Amino acid sequence: MTSRPLRKLGFLTIGLFERDDPRAGHESTLEIIQLGEQLGFDSAWVRNRHLQYGISSPVAVLAAATQRTSKIELGTAVIPLGWENPLRLAEDLATVDILSGGRLNPGLSVGPPMNFDTVKEALYPDTAEAEDFSYARVERLLGFIRGDQASDFSGKQGVVEEFSERVEPHAPGLIDRMWYGGASLRSAQWAGAHGMNFLTSSVVKAEEADDFAEIQLSHIRAFRAHHPRGDQARVSQGLVVIPTDSATAEQRAKYQAYVEKRTPRTREPQGPARMLFSRDYVGRSAEIADQLLAHAAFREVDEVAFALPFSFDHPDYVQILTDIATHLKPLLAQG
Repeated sequence: MTSRPLRKLGFLTIGLFERDDPRAGHESTLEIIQLGEQLGFDSAWVRNRHLQYGISSPVAVLAAATQRTSKIELGTAVIPLGWENPLRLAEDLATVDILSGGRLNPGLSVGPPMNFDTVKEALYPDTAEAEDFSYARVERLLGFIRGDQASDFSGKQGVVEEFSERVEPHAPGLIDRMWYGGASLRSAQWAGAHGMNFLTSSVVKAEEADDFAEIQLSHIRAFRAHHPRGDQARVSQGLVVIPTDSATAEQRAKYQAYVEKRTPRTREPQGPARMLFSRDYVGRSAEIADQLLAHAAFREVDEVAFALPFSFDHPDYVQILTDIATHLKPLLAQG
């Protein structure tokens, strides 16, 4: 079976930082995004972590990135909407999209915030039990991004105040660049039916099988089957890919130890939700290319956002991104 030639190459970073020196980690993330543009990557994506030592405000970080780059697309993978007010988030996303010249690709997810019982009094002290964490929260956001009415008042008020009935600024085209990050068959179907793009990562819910590639393939096909654009609907796959072509011996040992530590969780579904993790791909680019081209789900996509490992150092990310761009990309572009 043939693979779709790779059309868009991206990467994803968590943007770790030190508790007592957070600026250095954020600066490193911005430098990595700049490097990605210089290397010819099509997109750079940032994760979202709340009350952790990773990017907690991806929209703010990407706002800074818009001023340091000019071509690379900038995405979030993903913003958990349980932490957000859809109207306010729509304003932020539209603002950053305007600043970027139309390069923003917001990725979203729904559900209660992680560890909700421990944070709900801080996050929603008066409304925790009434908050709706369903897909309806995404639909509200999409409506605001689209330009639907947000207020029943518009026009002048007083001497200088002028109000709009919709979220401002309005970012034309942003609605077509909204992504849903899903790990289940239901989320894939919902994203397709609502005309969104689909982010599928290195974690899926094992509902009908125990083979990662088979499960991910079923999600991609279900998404496209429900999408108005069918087979042309956009899907981006995010696996952990670590080429070692130019790595030092020390780096190769470090990478291998990282992969070996994570491998046991890939052998069977984990926990009551039966979450299944993909294997990490480490080795020379030629070896990784062969493995990816044999991956049933990879063959169905023409966009990827390879995930950088969480805990590596800045020089490691430079080496990995450089090898992906110069060694792995040409092999995958051939399909």
